[in-house]
Amino acid sequence: MTTNFFFNNFTNSQEQLLIENLIVESIKIYGQEVYYCPRITPDKDDVYGEDNISKFNSNYLVEMYIKNVEGFEGEGDILSRFNVEIRDQMTLTLARRVFENEIGNSTGDTRPLEGSLIYFPLNKKIFQIKFVEHESIFYQMGSLQVYDLVCELFEYSNERLNTGIAEIDNIQRDYSLGLETYGLETSNGLQLLNSGGFSLLRTGYDFSTQANDALEDNVEIQTEADDFLDFSETDPFSEGTY
Repeated sequence: MTTNFFFNNFTNSQEQLLIENLIVESIKIYGQEVYYCPRITPDKDDVYGEDNISKFNSNYLVEMYIKNVEGFEGEGDILSRFNVEIRDQMTLTLARRVFENEIGNSTGDTRPLEGSLIYFPLNKKIFQIKFVEHESIFYQMGSLQVYDLVCELFEYSNERLNTGIAEIDNIQRDYSLGLETYGLETSNGLQLLNSGGFSLLRTGYDFSTQANDALEDNVEIQTEADDFLDFSETDPFSEGTY
């Protein structure tokens, strides 16, 4: 038998609009203002689904609700064989109508996209969207009202940052090792090259300083090692006596 069509609650648009209005208002009351920075992939590899020159050229201020209220989730701080990795995660709830009105109408995107950045002014951290869940609330009154954005702390890898937010854009200036940071481009983003095929650079690029990673501590490690790694007197690999 079929359900009673006199009590079909999934086709009433007025109730759907009511729930959506309540959710939007709740996020405005209990949420936080964050910046959504969409990712641009001008040279995307369709085979691997990635782009070596991702760009972030805009920002949109919207309100989102933080679902994990007890603190950051994820794997936390991990001491690997190479360095310390901070894998903090957070889940943000964004109203669908807010995204369509504030972001989608400008970018043409139908939903938040993985790879985009979320700048969290409360702790001045940048998170990257890893997954977008669009069915977190299962069709209340027959419609979907929110997106859940699973975000992880952003790890910079020579992306081009020109969002208009100083805290974000300064990352490229301080940590980028690529020539494209100082390279001259055309209005459509193409790199200008000289007759030899090398990038034309603006004033300010210094090979002596840009050749090293700003985060490296090789000099400090070598200085500390010189104090106790000294085998000049008692060489354990020699055949002499001690």
